[in-house]
Amino acid sequence: MNWAFTSSGKVTETYAAGLLRRMLEIPSCSYHERELADFLAEEMTGLGYRTHIDEAGNVIGVIEHGPGPTVMLLGHLDTVAGHVPVRSEDGRLYGRGAVDAKGPLAAMVCAAAGAVDFPGTLVVIGVVEEETPRSRGAMAVRARQQRPDALVIGEPSGWSSVVLGYKGKLDLRYTVKCAATHPSNPVPKASELAVACWNALVELLGPDASHAVFDRPGATLCQLNADLTTATVDLSVRTPPGFDDEGLVRALRERLPEGELKVLNSVAACRVGRADPAVRALVTGIRRLHAQPRLVLKTATSDMNTLAEEWDIPMATYGPGDSSLDHADDEHILLADYLRGIDVLTIALSELAHLPARDRAAAAPQPLRSVK
Repeated sequence: MNWAFTSSGKVTETYAAGLLRRMLEIPSCSYHERELADFLAEEMTGLGYRTHIDEAGNVIGVIEHGPGPTVMLLGHLDTVAGHVPVRSEDGRLYGRGAVDAKGPLAAMVCAAAGAVDFPGTLVVIGVVEEETPRSRGAMAVRARQQRPDALVIGEPSGWSSVVLGYKGKLDLRYTVKCAATHPSNPVPKASELAVACWNALVELLGPDASHAVFDRPGATLCQLNADLTTATVDLSVRTPPGFDDEGLVRALRERLPEGELKVLNSVAACRVGRADPAVRALVTGIRRLHAQPRLVLKTATSDMNTLAEEWDIPMATYGPGDSSLDHADDEHILLADYLRGIDVLTIALSELAHLPARDRAAAAPQPLRSVK
């Protein structure tokens, strides 16, 4: 028998911990994920997956057990920049991506490989460029992969929590050029116009705007490069369900006396209900491990937003790891929580085995709504 598996067909804890450590030892910041994709393709093949790397650079592993439902588990390969030395200490595994989101992805790989009694097809995907504005990996999956019967997105929720939804995101770039002039000249300078653009955005969103509240928008001034003659400012707005992206862009343009405002990316907020089959399956897994499940809403954005815009299927986000450590200099995951996450996913897959399989000849999804 393959040493990675127990006699019952589950992935061993030793293999699971080693897999995650090796993933952390491979740097994979956005746009540089190929080495990790190649590594995972080889590992997943050894675990019984049929694997390939698609044109976008996503690694895709498929295990077919029979004619039952198709469940997709999707996490991301890329991390933000920054080096966190990989080490084990007091039951914690440190490394860039331990939480966001190699831990959740590794848990998915192990859980699906050990789901020997699942009657249908399991698809595990590690996508590229989730940490970038355009989410190119998830967009490629949405365009080229058949929609599954259920979807779990791998992001750190905490092993005993399930994420029901995320805010949307509107990424903007304002650029302006002005003629050279003396600083004391009363005409507006490019740097001043850039600051005025940010102030106008804040005013339009209103005094109740907040990143801390799911049903209110929140703005971030991501980057500002400016002098008297040229300026570029990147702005990001996290948006609640039903937010009027086009109206905001139109109103902001009306307040800008010159320069150009571009929409770099727009994705709507998403939210599922407590009764969603994917949510219920994950909740069952958490309860069987004797914990009280928490159902949460996130004020950030994930690949769940991208896929939910066109895939009207059961879905939820789940993964071991403390999301407050996302991008942190001491990013780490508790190994016990990581292993519990594998168990929760394994139980959830057994629950999702009872879903009816969809008609694979269903019509293709409609193009993504865009804001210009």
